[in-house]
Amino acid sequence: MGSWTLSPTFGWPVGGPLAAVMLLFAVVGVIRHARGAAGDETVGSCVRRTLSCLLAAAIVLTPSMVSSTTSRAVNATDVVVAVDVTGSMAVDDATYGSDAKITRLEAARKAVDDLTSMYADSSFAALRFGASGTLDVPLTPDAPAIRSWANTLVPEATSVSAGSTLDAPLDQLVTTLKQIREDHPDDAVVLYVITDGEQTSSKARRTFSTLRSYLDDAYAIGVGSTEGGNIPKISDGVSDSSADTQEWVTDPDTGQPGVSKMDEGNLKDIADEMGGSYLALSSGATMDRALSSKVSDAWKMTDTAKRRTRLTPVVWPLAIALTALLAWEAGAQFALSRRLL
Repeated sequence: MGSWTLSPTFGWPVGGPLAAVMLLFAVVGVIRHARGAAGDETVGSCVRRTLSCLLAAAIVLTPSMVSSTTSRAVNATDVVVAVDVTGSMAVDDATYGSDAKITRLEAARKAVDDLTSMYADSSFAALRFGASGTLDVPLTPDAPAIRSWANTLVPEATSVSAGSTLDAPLDQLVTTLKQIREDHPDDAVVLYVITDGEQTSSKARRTFSTLRSYLDDAYAIGVGSTEGGNIPKISDGVSDSSADTQEWVTDPDTGQPGVSKMDEGNLKDIADEMGGSYLALSSGATMDRALSSKVSDAWKMTDTAKRRTRLTPVVWPLAIALTALLAWEAGAQFALSRRLL
């Protein structure tokens, strides 16, 4: 049950004197009536006017109910995943947890699936990048939605590819991470960029250091091999994996099928710019080696030591009573004036 206090709407410097004046009117009215100086004023009129002054004084002082609250903060982990879907991600030179060769994008899918298990009770946001970066799944605690998203990822069609540009997701990442940090200032934010690290565009790459202020930890995850493999032509985002019918992207300099290699140098640079770590996925290295040590306890609810109080003004009963008294006074004055006619 809350306690009560007085909290003048206009502050004590104004409310205090106004209330004192109304109290003075009430006292003077009673004294005048007792001495007979109020003319033919009846006892009922004196009581009515005195109560009106007292109610007005009480309203000016604004009686308020005091309720105390203890602020509670949710401290959790938000994982942002950015996956490369350029044509080179269709190269089948990657391994993940075994020696079986799979495409780089398949390795990325397996990595995302493991991430959702590694960060239990966390929230996730997912984006893909090729010619540009696209946020496909805004921050959500729905881990199955992230796994479903990863399963739908396909390589970017060769016809729309303009060469690999590693900074393609930067603008979208800045927007997404800034929003997460503003909405969840107490959360630990971890970023995973999954790519082969290949930069074929002649345009200079922008630095990933702009992301540092929004992150608690980050990883550049490499997929593929340094030996590389031929790049299949992608039609409508789907690669024909048949060895007999597969067409390859041609290197314009040699006229031979182009070879794409995982670029560890770029990946290490990106990890360093983000203030994070680099991990190359392989038969012996899976995502569990990239579990951040800076994650928060899952959905940890804590009570802060500081208690806050909230004042709720309660003047409506007084206002109703004062309105009734003023209406009574107006009616009495009207009746008196009719009698004097």
